[in-house]
Amino acid sequence: MSVEFIKAINRVLGHEGGYVNDPQDPGGETNWGISKRSYPSVDIKNLTRNKAIVIYYQDFWLKAHCQELSDGAGYQLLDSAVNSGIAQSIRFMQRAAGVADDGIYGPHTAEAVAAMPEAKFIILFLAERLDFMRKLKAWSRFGSGWAGRIAQNLRYGAEDL
Repeated sequence: MSVEFIKAINRVLGHEGGYVNDPQDPGGETNWGISKRSYPSVDIKNLTRNKAIVIYYQDFWLKAHCQELSDGAGYQLLDSAVNSGIAQSIRFMQRAAGVADDGIYGPHTAEAVAAMPEAKFIILFLAERLDFMRKLKAWSRFGSGWAGRIAQNLRYGAEDL
């Protein structure tokens, strides 16, 4: 695991926290942001931080290609993938970069993101993310927290430049 991943995952886990089983949360039972819905064979209640980190590295960081992006952009993609899924987060990235939003990370997406100034990418990416979230049915209950997460990610984006 790279230094960039460790920095990014510590930020993500700062957003996610520990065990939650809110029946109104679309994610259902979660711990460290890992949901029972996505990982039915995992004992979510007893999931350790270290096991969650391994899951995030294998199933999110690598599969979303976060390691191929600049540190700031890689973090933003990881945090979004944890919150909204990889394909949806790649769509945010593609819209921010002005390419077809098919949810598949490929050479056109990589080239378009690499050609953008990092600050512009982060701002546009977070705008896409926030615009998507505010349209969700659960916005009335969870929107304040989601908006707070985006606000913190803007701060992280400024730090990363």
